[in-house]
Amino acid sequence: MPKIAIIIGATRPGRVGSSVARWVHEIAQERDDAEFDLVDLRDVPLPFLDEAMPPSLQQYANEHTKQWAATIDGYDGFVFVTPEYNHSTSAVLKNAIDFLYAEWNNKAAGFVGYGSAGGSRAIEHLRHIMAEVQVATVRNQVMLSLFNDFEDFTKLTPQPLQKDAVNAMLDQLIAWSTALAPLRAPAG
Repeated sequence: MPKIAIIIGATRPGRVGSSVARWVHEIAQERDDAEFDLVDLRDVPLPFLDEAMPPSLQQYANEHTKQWAATIDGYDGFVFVTPEYNHSTSAVLKNAIDFLYAEWNNKAAGFVGYGSAGGSRAIEHLRHIMAEVQVATVRNQVMLSLFNDFEDFTKLTPQPLQKDAVNAMLDQLIAWSTALAPLRAPAG
């Protein structure tokens, strides 16, 4: 059974990302075709990228990098819960991705965006970033509008159709995470 991390990609005070991620996690917990964990970047003590060697070499010098690598290596797929800041994803999420390379490879990702345009531009940027670290992204995505899926732009009140969108994205994510498993298997 695939193991999926739901990564909260915002750390700022007053963020709505944690409520969005908990909502996605609650929906995911109703399923029996994968295991789901919440991974909060607030709990991952990463400075701005401070490794001397390129991540593709996996020659990590810092303990925080080694711990982050072990965390990500343990998952088969990811749901990135991302805000949209200035037409892109958050700096903290981009930084967390940039720390690693091989630990991301041959896995799958789905996206839940939120913002005035539903996080669509942040998701689009993340698709390009994921391609570079060899993560397959699924087509279905969830876009939560601050105008239609939140009360006073802060309290999550998703439209009923959004639950269907989460499940459609998870269906694809689990299928792709499972299909990519042979590529992640050790040689021999």
